[in-house]
Amino acid sequence: MKRALGSALKILALRMPALAIPVLAIPTLLFSGTMRAADAPVVVTSIKPIHSLVSAIMQGVGEPELIVDGAASPHTYNLKPSNARALQDAKVIFWVGPGLEAFLEKPLQALGRDASIAALDDAPGLVKLPFREGGAFEPHDDAPEHESASGQHDEADAAHDADPGHASDHDHDHGTFDTHLWLDPMNAKAMAAMITTTLVAADPANALTYQGNAKTLDDKLDALDTEIKGMVAPVKDKPFIVFHDAYQYFEHRYGIRVAGSITVSPETIPGAERVSEIHRKVGELGATCVFAEPQFEPRLVNVVIEGTRAKSGVLDPEAATLKAGPDLYFNLMRGIANSMKDCLSSA
Repeated sequence: MKRALGSALKILALRMPALAIPVLAIPTLLFSGTMRAADAPVVVTSIKPIHSLVSAIMQGVGEPELIVDGAASPHTYNLKPSNARALQDAKVIFWVGPGLEAFLEKPLQALGRDASIAALDDAPGLVKLPFREGGAFEPHDDAPEHESASGQHDEADAAHDADPGHASDHDHDHGTFDTHLWLDPMNAKAMAAMITTTLVAADPANALTYQGNAKTLDDKLDALDTEIKGMVAPVKDKPFIVFHDAYQYFEHRYGIRVAGSITVSPETIPGAERVSEIHRKVGELGATCVFAEPQFEPRLVNVVIEGTRAKSGVLDPEAATLKAGPDLYFNLMRGIANSMKDCLSSA
């Protein structure tokens, strides 16, 4: 049977040589996905939440590189030689901006000259909240002079910042607003739109893929927003203390109550007077939660809650404990919501 089949195939090949052409083309078809990935632009991202959004939009084309990986924090990061090489090879670079990743500002000027550099704190449509200070929020050296003691945006200011026509008002005034912009899914949508526009301009051959992925991401972010609203609704009126004031956008979006922060910047260790002030604040609040962060010393949180009825929890605003990839942003936001709900429900 095998011999007869072999003979038949030889006869068919002799009589119809044109059939060999598609066979020769098969390897090209099989490896077209690999060829496409090889042709994808070299894209570099600064931190995990931004890498996640870019990864989701680049699915099917390529995978962006990540600078601040693992449990590292942009607040304390030192650029590695491998990071410098990546910046030098990059066609597109995404970062939040110098207000967050100060360590990148000079390297980008020196190494990213041939790249399209997108500072996502310039994305049209972002809501930008000013640093807050006073009371349980440590004074910030470069906070705006018009900042109120409570630090809250009024509705007019929020609407002004959300208006794409005014989005450039603070574009180069990076010292006046909180840079943890991604902790509001609506800001993530605004950044995703800028990411898509930048990628399409740099790589028009894959424009349809980028745009299709962006639409899918947009819908998923809307669904995530609705999900988190439901998760935190039962505890949104319970005040709590955070390690550093990184959650203002989450708070603003979902109506939760951050009552104070141990420190304004995690790279700065607070003094004894500051720790005593927050300890008193926790005592005044009664049963509450004080949240640590995985990258930083938890001992301070233990000192703050000592002798009180407060509980401790962990929040991870920069995704230090999460695996990088397109799903990270969603795991990050759900993780924050779950930690708040679990700790505050039992407080």
